[in-house]
Amino acid sequence: MNTKVFKMPAMKDSNIVKIAVEMAQQVPQLIEFNQKQPLAAIIQELCNGWGLSDPDQYALQFSENNNQNYITEKNRNEIKNGSVLRLTHSPSTTAHDILQKLNTGTNEDKLNAVQKLSKLSTDMTFALEFINKQGLALIISIIEGGKCKGNMLAYSLISFVELMDHGIVSWDILESPFINKVASYVNNQAVAQDAKVVQASLSILENIVLNSSGKYGQVEREVTFPNLVMHLQSQNPVIQQNAIALINALFLKADNSKRKAISATLSSKQVRNVILTNVIQSSSGQVGAEMAHQLYVLQTLTLGLLEQRMSSKMDPQDQDAHEKIKELRRIAFDTDGTGVCGDVTARKQLGVFAKDYKKLGFKYDINPALDFTETPPGMLALDCMVYFARHHTENYTKVVLENSCRADEHECPFGRTSVELVKLLCEVLRIGEAPSEQGQNYHPMFFTHDHPFEEFFCICIILLNKTWKEMRATIEDFVKVFSVVREQITRALASQPTGLDKFRAKLQVLTYSEITNLWQQERTSREEWESHARPIVELKEQIKPEIMELIQQQRLGFLVEGTRFTKYSMRGQRIKDKFWYVRLSPNHKVFHYGDCDEKSVPTLEELPNKLAVVDIKALITGKECPHMKDIRGRKTTHQLAFSLTLDSVEVTSLDFVAPDEQVFDYWTDGINALLGNKMLSKETENDVETLLSMDIKLRLLDAEGVDIPEDPPPIPSDPPNYDFCYELK
Repeated sequence: MNTKVFKMPAMKDSNIVKIAVEMAQQVPQLIEFNQKQPLAAIIQELCNGWGLSDPDQYALQFSENNNQNYITEKNRNEIKNGSVLRLTHSPSTTAHDILQKLNTGTNEDKLNAVQKLSKLSTDMTFALEFINKQGLALIISIIEGGKCKGNMLAYSLISFVELMDHGIVSWDILESPFINKVASYVNNQAVAQDAKVVQASLSILENIVLNSSGKYGQVEREVTFPNLVMHLQSQNPVIQQNAIALINALFLKADNSKRKAISATLSSKQVRNVILTNVIQSSSGQVGAEMAHQLYVLQTLTLGLLEQRMSSKMDPQDQDAHEKIKELRRIAFDTDGTGVCGDVTARKQLGVFAKDYKKLGFKYDINPALDFTETPPGMLALDCMVYFARHHTENYTKVVLENSCRADEHECPFGRTSVELVKLLCEVLRIGEAPSEQGQNYHPMFFTHDHPFEEFFCICIILLNKTWKEMRATIEDFVKVFSVVREQITRALASQPTGLDKFRAKLQVLTYSEITNLWQQERTSREEWESHARPIVELKEQIKPEIMELIQQQRLGFLVEGTRFTKYSMRGQRIKDKFWYVRLSPNHKVFHYGDCDEKSVPTLEELPNKLAVVDIKALITGKECPHMKDIRGRKTTHQLAFSLTLDSVEVTSLDFVAPDEQVFDYWTDGINALLGNKMLSKETENDVETLLSMDIKLRLLDAEGVDIPEDPPPIPSDPPNYDFCYELK
């Protein structure tokens, strides 16, 4: 009798991956890479295979186009089956070789060395070695010396930027000669100036302003605004972008008086036209994501100068302010020497203008100064009203006199509505708030006028009076009118008008009746079932699990579609022009991620890095994220931050900052769903309510017109007998 012995198949070791390793002038080796084996031992075996001595002088490197970093114990887990690695000289050896060539090599050797350095400097491992060997000091001295030109200078500057980006060395180490030299490359008007030199120089100066403790003043003295404006006319979008970024940095660090001077320069017609023509309305026809962010920051900082007036109450001793209030009355009622609604001379003789102030619509007609004690809008309201009266006198007198001489209760009080309107405009434009890290929403029309906010007010106050008349409103309808006006303004702004005239034209279309129709349509489409009847509540409870399943499928589908995220440093600082893309595999088991540019949407195959869902330990959001623990009071990016903590020694977390709240909610919902946790975001709440409302309405179509009681009817008591029952035969 023959006995067969069946052996269980050997379990596959998840720590071993099959890879190829290549080396210049050598036949590639196919090996099994054991993640538990020390890197030094693996390199020793590879060197033995190729007959190389001194394995300590070699290191492994990724060989993909977008990832050529050295492999260390921290990133070795990124090596996957099928990866192709390269055996090359170690970071220490390479750094030593580059330094030797820079010190003693020929001009060609130096150029090749600094070109190689510009590529390797993006790798943290190499950067540490190079800096520790005093390489950064050498690059600084090369730039300071001013002897290198062309590509040698360009690659030196690029290398410096990449080395400093790692945050290994403080920006405070830089001395005046270096800053002056870099500033000279920005100020250089030469047509033949290398674009890479200008790009890197602008980026260096921006970082000095933002990240050094006392170098702002020197950069501000060395770099002139006319030269920065000149770079805005460049055909190179990166130079334009870096120029605006430097302007923003100087603006951000300046004191209030210097900010006003910068704003006055930027608001001049010449500079505004440059920004409009060369940046916003460029030949490409589209503003990139990073440029949109820089324009948003510039606009936020410029409008932010209004905060001081917005937050200032009227001082009873401020004679200039009192004169402005009198000027409002004088322009409205004394234009031709005779009052419109009475005798001006008689009023002057009496010295009493209380009636005029009442007709102007002030809340406190005896002492109109009290109308400007509320902050916001504070004194900004008076500034806007006087601007309207001085620069749009005809419209001002028309608005005031139309309402001041009305005999019915439908007059629109100019003073009170102006104060409230300025407050509303400050809320809509978020004046006083710091620019956010993710913001990209700027308004091109504010670059078309020397006094954009005041002109904005002038258009909106005319709109308010028009809407007031269309609604036949009284003073009791004050809040209702402003809710309509807010809707008109926000909808018109959302259409991104390129000029104030187009904004005005858009408002003409958005009449009160049009807003009412839009609201009605939206209410019909999203109306919720608000009944608290028990049958409806119970029906909702039955339907809710199906709805949650549907939302979960949508969230996971969003993750499969993928999202482009902006890269952030471990200190929570946004890295300009650096993006990465993350998407979930269709089987919902693996996240694929990798670097990308601001326009591409990589496929799964193009994303080199993977993270298995089973390796995720937990989801962390907000300030508890590893990359948000050192934000040091900067902009409130932590509200959009989340991290995946991993069961891994080498990589402890994968850190994200979502571009907006919806993406944040979708990603955290999807990750919670994958981890078996509840989806608790605001988007989930809104979606549940909307879908439940729709489902309930569909199910109750047959019950239309039937009154559903709050409680089910009581069950009748048992009958005295059951004689009425019988059996069918």
